Amino acid sequence: MSDIKLEIIDREGQNHNVSAPTDMAMNLMEVIRSYELAEEGTIGICGGMAMCASCQCYILSDHSLPEKSDDEEAMLSEAFFVEENSRLGCQLQINQELEGLKVQIAPEE
Repeated sequence: MSDIKLEIIDREGQNHNVSAPTDMAMNLMEVIRSYELAEEGTIGICGGMAMCASCQCYILSDHSLPEKSDDEEAMLSEAFFVEENSRLGCQLQINQELEGLKVQIAPEE
């Protein structure tokens, strides 16, 4: 089992250093939910289908991430508080390349 370290800033501005397994096919939204870093019912509302933008995060570190899918682009084009560094957490699979990733959870809509 191989874990990576992530730094996640919650909606109140608190930093959380967490470990995330790379062998469980988890995404960033699921990690945030598993550590209860967002109020229940406010993140991952669509279940990770890129259909709600409730898991929008701002990427604060300089990581090379996969390109946004058409579904992710479409959802972000309709979301609130979108920035250049916005990504949907449900679309970022946890893997070794994300070691040290720093994100901030976007405000609720």
